[in-house]
Amino acid sequence: MRRVFCFVLFVTSVSAENNGELWWKHVQFLADDKLEGRNTGSEGHRKAAAYVAAEFERLGLAAAGTQGYMQPVKFSTRQIDEPNSKLGIVRDGKTVAIELGKQAYFGLRTDPSPTVQAPMVFVGYGLRVPEMKHDDLKGLNLKGKIAVMFSGAPKDWPGPLSAHVQSGDVRWEPLRKLGAIGLITIPRVQTTPWPRASAARLQASMTAISDEAGQQVSLTFNPEHADVLFTGSGHTVKELLDLATAEKPLPKFPLQGELAATITVKRGELESPNVAAKLEGSHPKRKNEYIVVSAHLDHLGKTTSFAGDGIFNGALDNASGVAAMLEVARLLKAGTPLERSVVFVAVTGEEKGLQGSRFFARNPTVPAKQLIANCNMDMFMPLHALKFLTMLGIDESTLGDTAREVAKEFQLPVLPDPIPEQRRFIRSDQYSFIRAGIPSLAFKFGYEKGSPEEKLQAEWLKVRYHAVSDDLAQPVDIPAAGRFTEYLAALVARTANQPQRPAWKSDSFFKRFAK
Repeated sequence: MRRVFCFVLFVTSVSAENNGELWWKHVQFLADDKLEGRNTGSEGHRKAAAYVAAEFERLGLAAAGTQGYMQPVKFSTRQIDEPNSKLGIVRDGKTVAIELGKQAYFGLRTDPSPTVQAPMVFVGYGLRVPEMKHDDLKGLNLKGKIAVMFSGAPKDWPGPLSAHVQSGDVRWEPLRKLGAIGLITIPRVQTTPWPRASAARLQASMTAISDEAGQQVSLTFNPEHADVLFTGSGHTVKELLDLATAEKPLPKFPLQGELAATITVKRGELESPNVAAKLEGSHPKRKNEYIVVSAHLDHLGKTTSFAGDGIFNGALDNASGVAAMLEVARLLKAGTPLERSVVFVAVTGEEKGLQGSRFFARNPTVPAKQLIANCNMDMFMPLHALKFLTMLGIDESTLGDTAREVAKEFQLPVLPDPIPEQRRFIRSDQYSFIRAGIPSLAFKFGYEKGSPEEKLQAEWLKVRYHAVSDDLAQPVDIPAAGRFTEYLAALVARTANQPQRPAWKSDSFFKRFAK
């Protein structure tokens, strides 16, 4: 305990303002226009990876990649050739055309079939969750059919479990087993406004690891235009959404007509690295156990379909997280030697479906069984003073208990996830480590309901999330970010020096993934 206490004194003796300024310098480089949005596999991402590797080396951290600091990840790429693709609904021999982009768009996380024509079935949320005694698929005949569903889940389910069962591969598996060949998702909650979300359809989709085999077609349908799917069924989108909002059971029923799709795809391959470094522990035995500190380096790149320069700089998403990881590395390297080792990983392909972290979690550059914890920083939202913390996954493992203890020492109350319906638990890279059985946390600046901070974060998500305005010109609380890096460094130090490695809680759903 003396070693941990001394470390906390060390990090708090340096002003948060100074730490914040050092953090901001990293953000300024990574979110500069010259990097053109750091799209996976791009020249801008390569420059960002080289910068992170150089910072690791400057700090005196050992390389932990398979090729120096780099761990190459190979991707298959797919990009929609929309002028040569089409979508429609066939009823009574007539085809109702669906306008791509405005009404719906194809998902390319898996490789689609060139042509598909199949009947459709509305399946509610499309969830089969024995733990919640919930089965939307009971008694349905889905063989050779396309499942049409709402995003989301019943509101009263535990947030982490609810988010997990909505993960693409988890949701798809029971549908696949019942013979479904595709799915159409109608978003209930849209974090990103439709025009912005739809515009992203024109970028290349990339996969290094895919667990959603068997999908011949995947579509996201604009809820404002989704009634075309329900023509002749006796149901409307509004009626069904009202039932979902009222927490009433959703009916399941066949839809009239068949979906007809022609999907033309440009395919390719590319390589993009994770960047990994290691801070060696000092304990004779515990130094062979590793805490992973992660943040995703990639963002959305550049597109001419947006006004202005078209560059998605990704200052908060997620230059901020990579900068925080580098600052945590600096603080830990300068502090008292740790008993366990720490691996710092700037992962690639997060915006492509957590691809880089999934690859690292399955192919770590240190022994897989010796990975004991993950602390992940993704868009932690330093828009205002750090008064509260929110940690995704905090109730699932003893790592959360440690995080609470350190937060108390920093006089930072911990608040629950205020927006569990947005499934943030599965939308950041800590989820890849959780699926590999490793206790993990993701961190956000917290806020109280009804506070100015809540309004500020909500407005940011509406206006700047995955938009070109997430740039260096936006207001950011730099000292607050500095204080956050101090907190995280203290948490990693405490975890590194504890006698016991973090463990799943006995009642955690995710304990089943432990190896």
